[in-house]
Amino acid sequence: MTDTEERLRRWRLVLGGAAAAGAESGGWSLGSRDAAMDRTLTAVYGSGGSGGEQRSAGLGGSAPQVARWLGDIRTYFPSSVVQVMQRDAIDRLGLSALLLEPEMLEAVEADVHLVGTLLSLNKAMPETTKQTARSVVRKVVEDLEKRLATRTRATLTGALDRSARTHRPRHRDIDWDRTIRANLRHYLPEHGTIVPERLVGYGRADRAVKKDVVLCIDQSGSMAASVVYASVFGAVLASMRSIDTKLVVFDTAVVDLTDQLDDPVDVLFGTQLGGGTDINRALAYCESLITRPAETVVVLISDLYEGGIRDGMLKRVAAMKAAGVQFVALLALSDEGAPSYDREHAAALAALGAPAFACTPDLFPEIMAAAIQKRPLPVPET
Repeated sequence: MTDTEERLRRWRLVLGGAAAAGAESGGWSLGSRDAAMDRTLTAVYGSGGSGGEQRSAGLGGSAPQVARWLGDIRTYFPSSVVQVMQRDAIDRLGLSALLLEPEMLEAVEADVHLVGTLLSLNKAMPETTKQTARSVVRKVVEDLEKRLATRTRATLTGALDRSARTHRPRHRDIDWDRTIRANLRHYLPEHGTIVPERLVGYGRADRAVKKDVVLCIDQSGSMAASVVYASVFGAVLASMRSIDTKLVVFDTAVVDLTDQLDDPVDVLFGTQLGGGTDINRALAYCESLITRPAETVVVLISDLYEGGIRDGMLKRVAAMKAAGVQFVALLALSDEGAPSYDREHAAALAALGAPAFACTPDLFPEIMAAAIQKRPLPVPET
């Protein structure tokens, strides 16, 4: 196929059926595989139109037809594209109801967004589907844990170790490797030795740094991906003996899911996506969990659309910071970038020294490490 033909092929697939007449009149048409691919695209994105004509699309109400379409898109497109097309089909064609059928769940390509959709349908899900839904969610969660857990533990263990380190150690507590590295510039070649200017040592066992982390998660519908990632991170943090982790989810009510942290799937099915938002009430509950302010990190994950008492929310944040709590405000914890959020509330938090910003899962360990060490947060540029 020439470069011109390849460009024509790609434009034909992008533009859909509206381009067919022009292409065929020029003596060129799609091959059988491309024609099948074009049909899978048309099912969701329509054949297009001109002059502002409404695009049409549809898989119909037939579950077998949807199942065939799900199989087709996996045949013609890579996994990352399949997930986008599934998401568009659910949004554009209203296929959420079909996800309540076990056969459909077994056919879909699972990702974070599908988990969010399933969680939003949790209350309407028939018993025959729940076990399949849990299997789908567990697969996604296990994949996320494999991706995130090792780096998170390593990053936070290092941060805790540095927090525990002392520069006035007893002789038996000296960390000789780090002491030597810290004093290499004091090497005396004529004596073949280093004269350490400062000693680096381990904190004594009875003074080892422990940190308390409170994850406070907004479970309104727009925060679905953040809820998934936060639940996984919560389970990872809870597995670290040096961190006492609490996990709280909220809408207009507050639910403490700490006792389910050993299984993030249980945490996720304990949430209820949708509903209103009362950040002030959630922070009031989080305050009641704080017993060691100077060693506590509170992470609020919310788009900050407050339905409760705004001034109360800000006063609680100010009081926590004044007591020594490290307060982190994340507008989202996902790969999607900055969400829609309440800019006035974000500016008010920034004025209190708690900047609010979106955070990717890959950056989250660094954010937590900075909070644990009480150093400036690595706020991403927007």
